[in-house]
Amino acid sequence: MACPYKLERLNTGRDYIAENFQAPLSLSGIAQQSNMSPYHFLRVFKQTYGETPNEYLIRLRIAQAKRMLITENLSISEVCEQVGYLSLGSFSSLFSQQVGMSPSLYRRRLWSLSAEKYRFPSQAIPACYAYQFLGIRAN
Repeated sequence: MACPYKLERLNTGRDYIAENFQAPLSLSGIAQQSNMSPYHFLRVFKQTYGETPNEYLIRLRIAQAKRMLITENLSISEVCEQVGYLSLGSFSSLFSQQVGMSPSLYRRRLWSLSAEKYRFPSQAIPACYAYQFLGIRAN
């Protein structure tokens, strides 16, 4: 575990990734935000968070892409660009690795669950979250 001082600097880098995930990011640029060398930042980030900065970046981008594929009327190419990828092939490959299906299949499957296009289908929301946000008590 990182000491509190390093943890604060790591959190600065992690926040920087989260706030700028749509932009091209480099390890050296992120590490600079944390006032650390790139390799030290990489090593301590992985040790602290259990994933590399790049894995974290991919996870954020894919999560945003999943939301956009369901709720936005954008082409897959447009979603790809808006989440920070320049190559549709790279985006589709990463999406398939992370989600287990292509972006177009993901969109079709989730839209088939929804009564309305561009709305997140209620069947895809875990009941515990639905109960919490709708103010319903589970019996």
